[in-house]
Amino acid sequence: MTAPTDADRSDGRWPAPTARGPIRGVVRVPGSKSATNRALVLAALASGPSVIRQALDARDTRLMIDALARLGASIEPTPSGTPGNVELMVVPGTLRGAGSIEVGLAGTVMRFVPPIAALADGPTRFDGDPGARRRPMTAVLGALAEAGARVTGDDGAPHPTGLPFTIHGTGRVAGGEVRIDASASSQFVSALLLAGARFDQGLIIRNTAGQVPSQPHIDMTIQMLADHQVSVLTPAPGTWQVLPQEIAAVDCTIEPDLSNAAPFMAAAMVTRGEVRILDWPTRTTQPGDALRDILAAMGATISRDGTDLIVAMDGEIEGIDIDLHDVGELTPTIAALAALARSPSRLRGIAHLRGHETDRLAALAHEINHLGGDVQQAEDGLRIHPMMLHPGRFGTYHDHRMATAGAIIGLRVHGISVEDIQTTDKTLPGFADRWTHLVQGSETR
Repeated sequence: MTAPTDADRSDGRWPAPTARGPIRGVVRVPGSKSATNRALVLAALASGPSVIRQALDARDTRLMIDALARLGASIEPTPSGTPGNVELMVVPGTLRGAGSIEVGLAGTVMRFVPPIAALADGPTRFDGDPGARRRPMTAVLGALAEAGARVTGDDGAPHPTGLPFTIHGTGRVAGGEVRIDASASSQFVSALLLAGARFDQGLIIRNTAGQVPSQPHIDMTIQMLADHQVSVLTPAPGTWQVLPQEIAAVDCTIEPDLSNAAPFMAAAMVTRGEVRILDWPTRTTQPGDALRDILAAMGATISRDGTDLIVAMDGEIEGIDIDLHDVGELTPTIAALAALARSPSRLRGIAHLRGHETDRLAALAHEINHLGGDVQQAEDGLRIHPMMLHPGRFGTYHDHRMATAGAIIGLRVHGISVEDIQTTDKTLPGFADRWTHLVQGSETR
């Protein structure tokens, strides 16, 4: 097999490489996007300078760096020595209105930065890619207004529900108690927690709706706040409280992004091979850590060798019936594996994925069915009946995890062409080259 050339990509599609035998390789994934962007926010709000080591260098993190720099922070990158990572020196500055901020498709930027803009002195207008305008923002913007900030849409009217909008910062936010519907995204809670300690009265957040998805991401936020000496109280279920206090400056090292390890782990399963993931943490709040149990339930052998995680496979992929509510970001990888399994699967608890970069449930069903699959949408998930798949185009909808799902299917089904593979630069820079090297039998680090 040869690597795709520029000519292969001239129509905007990437020919996904098909494995000719078991894949055996070593993979080092770059730093966690979720942890990097939380670390950047906390460093920009901290009491002094800090260093973020092994930070992810990708589109979402660059958008966060640009947003925080526009609001007054000084952020200087230096090479980290690890491909896809960078070291960042962050010096907080006086918060000022940024004029305008581009969020791209980054949910962490469009949700984590507005509370900081509310603390700045001056207006900041937020906008992003067309897909970002469809993503829900009511919870964060409504909470900020309830906490004393002024928020308007482009027409000057209050109570905007999404992009574009303007935060009219006055240098301070009163804070107090806010009530939100956080059933669509854990990011709503994290966004308010990260800045709440800087509000005059701190912040009490009460979730008024159902269970919050992706609880591990809230756990990550609470742990990182604790690292900065900020305690988050939970006086009742669905309630979080942050007292007004200083955010301490700390140096930190970002863990590898375990969710971005998912396609490489899946490659071992699809090809009955073995892949070693370097530096898998022994304790973590990352949702991707659930891959160890999920992939084992689908037939993989998961083991540790020192700090590394080894995924091996010697049989068929088994279907799975699983609630992915807390780890919804893993759904595209699990769906791709389920489409190649020998028995049906049911993926539940993931209705909130309809509000991500795209409606991921509809997108996965359409693209797998387009290849001859049998995927049925349910109210809260997918039912997948494995079928013999055939060559064809795999659309990505500007969604990085859709792109990696197409690459996984392409390992077994020859002739899969993935649209806009560069969308993976959002969180996993250089994915196409990393993937090709792995399939060819090279180590990818």
